[in-house]
Amino acid sequence: MSDGQDKKSEPRAPWRSLLRSRLRRPLSFYLTMLLLVAIVPSFVFSMIILKRSTDEQERVVTALLKASTGSVTRVVEREIDGMLTTLKVLSTASTIDSNHLQQFYERARSSLADTESNLLVIDRAHNQLFNTRVPFGSQLAKASDPVSIDQAFRNGGPFISNVFFGQTAKRWVFNVYLPITTPLGNGDYLLTLTQNAESMLKAVNRDVLSPGWNAALLDATGNVIASSDTALAVGKPFFMEIVPALRVGVGEAVHDGVEYRTVTEFSVLTGWKIVAWAKSADVDAPALWSYLWLSLGGILFAGIAVAGSATIARLLAHGVKMLARDAHLLGEGKPIASRKHMIAEVETVSSALAEAARARRKSENEIRFLMREVAHRSKNQLTVIQSMLNQSFNAAENRADFAETFRKRIAGLARSTDLMIANAAQGVDLHELAENQLQPFIPDDPQRVRLSGPPVRLDAQVSQTLGMALHELATNATKYGALANGSGTIDIRWSVGDDAFDLVWKEAGADIDVELPGSKRKGFGTIVLERMLGMALDAKLERVMHTDGIEWRVKIPQARLNANLSDQA
Repeated sequence: MSDGQDKKSEPRAPWRSLLRSRLRRPLSFYLTMLLLVAIVPSFVFSMIILKRSTDEQERVVTALLKASTGSVTRVVEREIDGMLTTLKVLSTASTIDSNHLQQFYERARSSLADTESNLLVIDRAHNQLFNTRVPFGSQLAKASDPVSIDQAFRNGGPFISNVFFGQTAKRWVFNVYLPITTPLGNGDYLLTLTQNAESMLKAVNRDVLSPGWNAALLDATGNVIASSDTALAVGKPFFMEIVPALRVGVGEAVHDGVEYRTVTEFSVLTGWKIVAWAKSADVDAPALWSYLWLSLGGILFAGIAVAGSATIARLLAHGVKMLARDAHLLGEGKPIASRKHMIAEVETVSSALAEAARARRKSENEIRFLMREVAHRSKNQLTVIQSMLNQSFNAAENRADFAETFRKRIAGLARSTDLMIANAAQGVDLHELAENQLQPFIPDDPQRVRLSGPPVRLDAQVSQTLGMALHELATNATKYGALANGSGTIDIRWSVGDDAFDLVWKEAGADIDVELPGSKRKGFGTIVLERMLGMALDAKLERVMHTDGIEWRVKIPQARLNANLSDQA
């Protein structure tokens, strides 16, 4: 299988080498490519988003314009519908005849005083019986819109005229007609409400339109009734002649070579049209400017990015050269100084190399120290083991007792040694040492053995000696003291002063029997405390016997706790 795989990979090896050789480029090249890869898709994506945004914006604007023209239509139809309602109310208020015309005139004029409308009564001969624009009895000419009057008589129902110039009003107006029946049953009169065309300007207010748009209200013939564009004259045809033929909705138109966007709405009630329009160039200008600025900004940012990438590449190349030099120094085991650099990552690597150089020198020193320490500790442990052997042999009553006692003491020594090896030159934590030594003796209720004291680190010799002492004290407590029953407790406390370290081992709740030989003789634990602590660590010991247990007080000079740690550091 391996031969087959090698044969398959052999033909591809030259291609890989060729590919690597062709792709070998300076850092500036790859930074530039990286920037282009980041910029070009972003630019294209931005163009797509901008196009979608402009399309969506155009749809929103169109919807708003359609809503605006619909709103204008509703305003117009509400106005006309109100006029029709007024006519119907007036038609039922009093009978129209020649004997009561002045009374009806006064009543109508009073009713329409706060409106923009005026009332006329017109007969089939187009004569005005009265007009509330002028006092009753004034000489009146024939009505100015005979075509609409005839159409209203023919329809026999409400009718809305186109815009026309009123002779009495002397301005452009429109009428709403309602045929009425005389007491004799003849439909010979039209009740007519007339308004000035300018009253409809409120319906085509520019405030309801989007910027750049205008609106106009056109009658059925395409003449302007009202417009937001003051350039359009009332009563004249709308400037785009094709508007009357436009379908309702959004469309486009061309006038004098200028393209327009249009939105039209048709009023069924009046037969009028509402037209909103704007130049296509004005509508498209914001989108075109957005595309232009996006393109210019993309080109500018790309140029800045390429220039910046070249500068960063030079800085990185310089930093890489300095890092390579430091790496050679590290390999030679020489000290390295941390270098300041404009690029934080390069400076971080430089600091890491300097730290690695210091760590290497420190590790080498630790190795040399540990080699010396191993030799020293081996000799010490052989001496300790020899003492343990002698004491265990002398204190044992039989071979089994000797083997068990010696095994436990060797195990305690091994645990202390494990802690020393694990912590090396950093020292052994006293709390961890105590837990480690007492762990085999702790009863089911761990609250019977309490440890309290500040963090203290011990050097190898102190930790080994104290570990052995704690092991022996725990052994004695298990045989004769607080742990020999089900309720005794051990309280181990320590504190660190300015010049001394104090350790207290206090047992409580023990069953003390002064007649037991074990209570009078000195065991190996006592020897460790009195001889090794006293001689090796210059410790001062005090033994206090309470009625329910033994108490040991140990005071060790502060300088002896971690003297070897200080020497190593």
